[in-house]
Amino acid sequence: MAYHSGYGAHGSKHRARAAPDPPPLFDDTSGGYSGQPGGYLAPGAEVAFSVNHLLGDPMANVAMVYGSSIASHGKDMVHKELHRFVSVNKLKYFFAVDTAYVAKKLGLLVFPYTHQNWELQYSRDMPLPPRQDLNAPDLYIPTMAFVTYVLLAGMALGIQKRFSPEVLGLCASTALVWVAMEVLALLLGLYLATVRSDLSTFHLLAYSGYKYVGMILSVLTGLLFGSDGYYVALAWTSVALMYFIVRSLRTAALSPDSMGGPAPRQRLQLYLTLGAAAFQPLIIYWLTFHLVR
Repeated sequence: MAYHSGYGAHGSKHRARAAPDPPPLFDDTSGGYSGQPGGYLAPGAEVAFSVNHLLGDPMANVAMVYGSSIASHGKDMVHKELHRFVSVNKLKYFFAVDTAYVAKKLGLLVFPYTHQNWELQYSRDMPLPPRQDLNAPDLYIPTMAFVTYVLLAGMALGIQKRFSPEVLGLCASTALVWVAMEVLALLLGLYLATVRSDLSTFHLLAYSGYKYVGMILSVLTGLLFGSDGYYVALAWTSVALMYFIVRSLRTAALSPDSMGGPAPRQRLQLYLTLGAAAFQPLIIYWLTFHLVR
């Protein structure tokens, strides 16, 4: 009967399963990921498989090497273009300082009257770094002094209940703008006076940035002793900075070639140095008087 024949066929299927299975054509990879239903790969395993596959692919290796070469070439191009505008080696020279130099330089800025030799020191026609020459200008002190000035201005405004991010940002930006204008004016003056010297923009930026030290002392004295202490410190630091600027710029700007030039040119160079020095107290007062009340 049809029923018995169907039963026999069903029994034959059970007997066929009892025999050993033939070897599969492909390896079963679902056994290693039994925790995933349906035999799917774990999320991390799929990524690892793709990475291993790419690393073992010769074309992928060639592409990675080529991409690395392009990145390296692009980095070299960026450095080359950067060096066209800013010399990193020259910039490192102005930050070659140590603790002893910083302490002595701060003392020289506050009391420069006993200093005798203002000439820059050279070794094999190359100027010595600031840590080996006290007369060499640096950018470390102006940078740190600017940051300290901004923090001190924020504290002064907070004591006076006038602090706000906008006011503090205005103080910082104003201080930077005045220094930038001063450097541009000095560059223009040196160009018009046809001064042949080793002064660069970094030198002028360093000399202009030393005023932040006097600004810090003036504001700090004003916060401790009131307006009277502020004006005393302002007068002291201004006179000291003027003396320092005159001696430093006159020694650096008046090279041996230019000192033998015509008398009108020498007078113009002297006026330029005196004008740069006389401008310092005005900037110091303008940037600090509103912080002391």
